Amino acid sequence: QVQLVESGGGLVQAGGSLRLSCVASGRTFSSYAMGWFRQAPGKEREFVAADRWSGTATYYQASVKGRFTIYRDNAENTVYLQMNSLKPEDTAVYYCAQRPPYRSDYGSASAYDLWGQGTQVTVSL
Repeated sequence: QVQLVESGGGLVQAGGSLRLSCVASGRTFSSYAMGWFRQAPGKEREFVAADRWSGTATYYQASVKGRFTIYRDNAENTVYLQMNSLKPEDTAVYYCAQRPPYRSDYGSASAYDLWGQGTQVTVSL
């Protein structure tokens, strides 16, 4: 079955850390780029972080750069999002997504053809 399954969300105090995981199945994981998006209540889904299928580059939204890290384990078919120094404005549902290698527009949700169900991250003061 072709799917992405996220986990690792939860409630954390401001300044804390969380690590999100996304396990992929049904396709050759190492042939696809991965990304993380988030959607806060009443807002549009926004790009957070992405990598290239080769793992040779990573990309971040300006507001998370230096705090979040995307990395993958191809042997485990898993992509992670390490989130440090969390802020209340990071509160959202976080989605992982898979992008075909020929798509270079990593910041556009339309470039991704497979999505997970989302995991809630809540950051309290």
